[in-house]
Amino acid sequence: MALLKKRTAGKPGEWYYCLKHGTVEEGPQCRAADRFGPYTSREEASHAMETAREKNLRWENDPRWHDKSGGAAGDASGDRGSA
Repeated sequence: MALLKKRTAGKPGEWYYCLKHGTVEEGPQCRAADRFGPYTSREEASHAMETAREKNLRWENDPRWHDKSGGAAGDASGDRGSA
């Protein structure tokens, strides 16, 4: 169990965005489930939520993301087999 309580030391130059506190951190300060990163700069980490939103939009609109079998992940347009 001791391994689970060990906190990873941060490395200089690794930046994280803490989802719980809404702050940028150098090195991992909060638990992994509460952060995005690592990023290469403070600036990049400060845009973590914006970057995540942009990636989500790309994935949601990617035709390869939708299930071709017509399951729940298929799009609502009815055009399910034209990839």
